[in-house]
Amino acid sequence: MIQTMLAIAGLGTPELVIIVLVIFLLFGATRLPQLAKALGQSKKAFRDGIDEGEREAAAPKNLEK
Repeated sequence: MIQTMLAIAGLGTPELVIIVLVIFLLFGATRLPQLAKALGQSKKAFRDGIDEGEREAAAPKNLEK
């Protein structure tokens, strides 16, 4: 799946290496682990929100007031 997305975007190995090097130069070696952790936490929170929304949508609605 990732290969398909990269092929659609027109990114090959040389382009990915350049992108990684630029990110490394911009943020430095000390900030990269912090950024990766924050990205992982954000991804988990997003997934949790999606799951909660699906559970709420699947739950029967109480129309009585």
